[in-house]
Amino acid sequence: MKAFIFEQLYEISKKPYQKYFKKNKPWTVTVKELVALPPSSLGAELHHFLTKHGFELQPKLESHDIYHVLTNIGTTVPEEISMQYFLWGNGKRSLYLFSVLTIGTLFYCSHYKRFLHEYKRGKSSSKFYQIDFQKLVHLPIHNIRTAFCIH
Repeated sequence: MKAFIFEQLYEISKKPYQKYFKKNKPWTVTVKELVALPPSSLGAELHHFLTKHGFELQPKLESHDIYHVLTNIGTTVPEEISMQYFLWGNGKRSLYLFSVLTIGTLFYCSHYKRFLHEYKRGKSSSKFYQIDFQKLVHLPIHNIRTAFCIH
């Protein structure tokens, strides 16, 4: 039931967040272009992630899926919250992030150790949450993880 409520809150907030708060431009790279990239590239890994989970690139929210790919954090509700903790540790600050952290921590307090672990992982990584990853989709994912100390 907690997951259902959390997912509904996400669905309700996604469109306004996308429209009013995300100032970046949507990517011009298509899913078909991602398929054509080398197998170990960030773009190919993004394509694999999207396909595996039945997701599509969402305009202005593309970096969210990139964060999943780079951090190897899954897509269950506790994992989504964990990723927000990682991003908080990495220096990202937004009302949306703090809302997810607050509600997520209340709903999933039993996962606190994992949340703390991901916060520390984010803190130990070089800041990457503001990078325009569209320009990096052709690069090997290993090189990107190494460059930003994402372990």
